[in-house]
Amino acid sequence: MAETKAPLDVIATSLRRERTKLGLSLSEVAKRAGVAKSTLSQLEAGTGNPSVETLWALGVALEVPFSALVDPPTPTVKVIRDGEGPAVASESADYSATLLASSPPQVRRDIYLISAQPGKARHSDPHMPGVVEHVVLSSGRARVGPTGDPVELGPGDYIAYPGDAAHVFDALENDTKALLISEHR
Repeated sequence: MAETKAPLDVIATSLRRERTKLGLSLSEVAKRAGVAKSTLSQLEAGTGNPSVETLWALGVALEVPFSALVDPPTPTVKVIRDGEGPAVASESADYSATLLASSPPQVRRDIYLISAQPGKARHSDPHMPGVVEHVVLSSGRARVGPTGDPVELGPGDYIAYPGDAAHVFDALENDTKALLISEHR
């Protein structure tokens, strides 16, 4: 799998913006997210290489979806070519999430392209209450869904499950790709 780099400048600006909106200190956000204050400080300075796990934890601590931390301003017409876009890699699995579209005002959903390789599964902690994840597998095979009861999917298969409960994405074939829609209710 190609190495991916997080959009550090966008993340830095977004973290500062969301933390300031809530009137929270670096220490308080770090504590709520369960990350080191130095890690948060580095991210706000535009350095480091944050994992999906770290950004999800910070999103929960800041009460915003993951996309609010990684999505740059969008033009009227948006095209993202395969291999491009703001991709963030997992620290625990050969897995990356590329944000394709975030929720515009009054809409509560984000769209991601998932790229994964077999090996260690990507286990996700619960997201904000009311989140539902929708996954359509486009290539490869994967076990996807609630941690205790994932479903094996092939190309074209669809699953929806509670994203506010622990869940898993376990690639079973090389170059597994899926479209994930995270719906915030």
